[in-house]
Amino acid sequence: MQPEPHEYLASVREPMQQAVELRRRHRGGWQNWERKAFERLRDLIVGDAQLSLALPQVTTKEDQIVWARSPVRLDLAGGWTDTPPYCLEYGGKVVNLAANLNGQPPIQVFARVIPQPEIVLRSIDLGQGVRLRTYAEVENFGAPFTPFAIARAALALAGFIPRFHANGGHGSLQKHLRNFGGGLEITQLSAVPKGSGLGASSILAATLLAALNDLCGLRWDKNMIAARTLALEQLLTTGGGWQDQAGAIYSGVKLLQTYPGLRQQIQVRWLPEHLFQAAQLNHRVLLYYTGITRLAKNILQEIVRQIFLNSPQHLETLAAIGQNAEATFEAIQRCDYGALAVCVDRSWKLNQKLDSGTNPPAVQRLLDRVQKHLAAAKLLGAGGGGFLLMFAHDESHAQEILRKLTRNPPNPRARFVELNLSTTGLQVTRS
Repeated sequence: MQPEPHEYLASVREPMQQAVELRRRHRGGWQNWERKAFERLRDLIVGDAQLSLALPQVTTKEDQIVWARSPVRLDLAGGWTDTPPYCLEYGGKVVNLAANLNGQPPIQVFARVIPQPEIVLRSIDLGQGVRLRTYAEVENFGAPFTPFAIARAALALAGFIPRFHANGGHGSLQKHLRNFGGGLEITQLSAVPKGSGLGASSILAATLLAALNDLCGLRWDKNMIAARTLALEQLLTTGGGWQDQAGAIYSGVKLLQTYPGLRQQIQVRWLPEHLFQAAQLNHRVLLYYTGITRLAKNILQEIVRQIFLNSPQHLETLAAIGQNAEATFEAIQRCDYGALAVCVDRSWKLNQKLDSGTNPPAVQRLLDRVQKHLAAAKLLGAGGGGFLLMFAHDESHAQEILRKLTRNPPNPRARFVELNLSTTGLQVTRS
């Protein structure tokens, strides 16, 4: 039986309140108390993942390659309600859709067993590679900018370090890999700009975990992969919610919902796809990369801080965001484009209320240029930059938006990107 949310969150709130009081009095040491609060939250979530330790075993033939690929996530409403500690205490509700970019799932992972007792990590988009030969090298994922931090953390959760291995490991990584049946070669591709707002980091984590799950016979279902991705982000200290990975793992348009509790079991309610089929996407609903980036970690930490402190303004806004997700669900259920646009516009305004940096001046200037053609628009993810999802009044207005922003983009990186609804979500196959 799980404890009540307030019971385990009390241990997190106490140091956060201490940090705020010291900071208010301009006294030193508040950073240590705040760090302790985030560490306790991380330990709660990661500890839940450790309840089921991994026992990786080779399940592929010697010449087989495991190929995992995922779409990205476009969030329409409910974002932030999926973020701990809010979702642990109140549950979360998010409406989003899984989308391919330019006809392809943009996040892909290839994994195979190799004879050498080492782990080789490669990135196609970064043009980088690294070889891991010790447990310490695998476990070097604490800073999010460490090369291959996400892949290292995924390997850890898959049982390639002692604390996540069911039998406690094998003394050294080389012995561990020999016992496993060989080394690993993992190649990753994230064909999405950094700071995109499409959930790419979380989705890459889920795709890596899915590839390792298949290769190593871990028997994780989709919900378990989503939960371990949540734990992985805590290991990286970036934090984050569950909607990014769940939005890509599960296909199509859907409402994702959880209830209060440490173990977030995601329930999926699929929606009609009529408003997001080929006749609408790229003709009336447009995806535009603004060329502006912003790291979500700093935004996330401030909002989490206010949730810890039971800030009435933040909790009220988050409750309204959850209610808007329900309204968005109803609008899509009725296939009502006008009502959907109203909900997306409300979602954008609520996100700005939660974080004033969501809509920077450069983005507002871009929106001002096409405002008369828009029924609604919002930056995806945490906002502040990345991709902008636009709902035009009709196809002729969409053509005007395309013409204006293509002829005179706000910066050299800005561009329209073709999207189509993913009817598969996360896929894993073998050669």
